[in-house]
Amino acid sequence: MRSYLDFEKPVAELEAKSDELRALEARGDGISLSEEIGKLDARANQALKEIYAALTPWQKTLVARHPQRPHFKDYCAALIEEFTPLAGDRAFGEDEAIVGGFGRFRGEAVCVIGQEKGDSTETRIRHNFGMPKPEGYRKAARLVEMAGRFGLPVLSFVDTAGAYPGIDAEERGQAEAIARSTDAWLGLPTASVALVIGEGGSGGAIAIAAASRVLMMEHAIYSVISPEGAASILWRDTARAQDAATGMKITAQDLLKFGVIDAIVAEPTGGAHRDKALAMMRAGDAIAAALAEFSGMDAAAITEKRAEKFLGIGRHL
Repeated sequence: MRSYLDFEKPVAELEAKSDELRALEARGDGISLSEEIGKLDARANQALKEIYAALTPWQKTLVARHPQRPHFKDYCAALIEEFTPLAGDRAFGEDEAIVGGFGRFRGEAVCVIGQEKGDSTETRIRHNFGMPKPEGYRKAARLVEMAGRFGLPVLSFVDTAGAYPGIDAEERGQAEAIARSTDAWLGLPTASVALVIGEGGSGGAIAIAAASRVLMMEHAIYSVISPEGAASILWRDTARAQDAATGMKITAQDLLKFGVIDAIVAEPTGGAHRDKALAMMRAGDAIAAALAEFSGMDAAAITEKRAEKFLGIGRHL
């Protein structure tokens, strides 16, 4: 069953009426309602286009968090062949909030890393709602360093509200693990592409997104803190999250202007959850185009180009 956000109510009402007419027609009473169904579908599609053409930053935040939005496991299944996951940080244990391993992207061997939120109560708990602990970031750093030794490009799929802020994570060196993972990405001698598929929250996101090319899905968000967290700090009122979302410039469109990201991947009308196959096909094409920019480039040139990219953020403003 499709889940609707509050601002999608006009579309929900039209699609509900269309479904009712389809059910009535399917009863086999000899009544043809195709014309009426077509009109309702056309009105629903038009309403959806108008709504998504003028989303506010807060509405984009809600879309990025949509319960039916495709997660890392969906992108991995659609884009990566022969995926072999690896577990553990070789120091403490396994963290399933970050999933990583090796596989093939359009025939080319790659390292793949992603944050997985889960899509049911059981999987959300197992993956800790996509909030990694230190062992998750140390696993990511281990995989990146391994990819560098074998000369493989690295792909990452970012989708986290942020690193896990629990006491146990802090005791095991959360900040240090994030820093080491970020350092491993920046020093990688091969090309890397990061795609923000949902939420890109703070250092928890950049720890697997310090890539040669950073892409964002059209309705994803990428920020130093959540809108609710910013509102709590600035106004001591989480109800002002909408104001915070607007002021923080967290959308893909804003971040492209600032040079924080390199490209936006267009989503199907109504968001990636409306047509997951199309969204992931477009994501694959964008990743392939980004990787092609580094074809034939040696390690020194790749690392230099990555350094220039991050050092140049904001300088053109």
